[in-house]
Amino acid sequence: MKTQHASCNTSSSAEDSADESLAGTATVEAQRIVGAAASDFSDVLAVEEPLEIHVALHSSTNSADSNLVQSVAVTMRTPGADKELAAGFLFTEGIISQPEQIDEIINDKCNVAIVSLKPGVELDSKLFERHSFVASSCGVCGKKSIAAVKVKRHHQSVEGVPLVSSDIVHSLSATMRQAQANFDSTGGIHASALFNSRGELVVLREDVGRHNALDKVIGSQFLQDKLPLNDTILMVSGRASFELVQKASHAGIPILIAVGAPSSLAVSLAQECGMTLVGFARDGRFNIYSGGNRIEM
Repeated sequence: MKTQHASCNTSSSAEDSADESLAGTATVEAQRIVGAAASDFSDVLAVEEPLEIHVALHSSTNSADSNLVQSVAVTMRTPGADKELAAGFLFTEGIISQPEQIDEIINDKCNVAIVSLKPGVELDSKLFERHSFVASSCGVCGKKSIAAVKVKRHHQSVEGVPLVSSDIVHSLSATMRQAQANFDSTGGIHASALFNSRGELVVLREDVGRHNALDKVIGSQFLQDKLPLNDTILMVSGRASFELVQKASHAGIPILIAVGAPSSLAVSLAQECGMTLVGFARDGRFNIYSGGNRIEM
């Protein structure tokens, strides 16, 4: 079986986002079996590759090596918008809080993004310990996970804002689906889409990992210094997990709408954070699990 990947795309600025569809897919030679008949065909799949995220801290010493580069994470993602992904990840995991803390993001190597912080920016060394991120709940009970999110989240949503009609909620799935270029080609990639309160698409990102797609969306707004996102609606293509609610709440997103089902812990976290959580939003129906006061019937 032969696989032909698109060339590595290291840019992720708004003007380069149109090239993401080229970097996000790969052509694979496969066989299609119908009954007892076999035929060769070329299939288009979503690319999955690792991205190493590093943070470069300025050292207070006068040594020749003035930067300390610290490995933060390796995530399996679809190439494209890597700078947004790195920035969004560092923000939603509580490692950085302001875009002004970033000096530059270096992404001149395939599968590596180095976030260089400005002189004077100091980080808690405990943030770099294994399983120390907010989204990681390995060995931690649900109540402790929710308490950690409430303590560490940087922005909060505003009670009852925005007020969104049920017609807008019904319309978002089709709008998101029409904007998913890579899903049309592969049928196997997640999307996160940010809308304004009128249901107009602000930004959409696709990725094989649903959490990566959301980090790319939040990262794009974080780098433009548009947080908190208190007047927006987030829609995700799959289920609503605890991690997605955590990341959305950290950015101040008040409404999260999922095409699929929410988890029990996601509902509990949304209720604790005062977020509106909607699930099964497709085919002219949806379920409200939290914050129904923002949905106008």
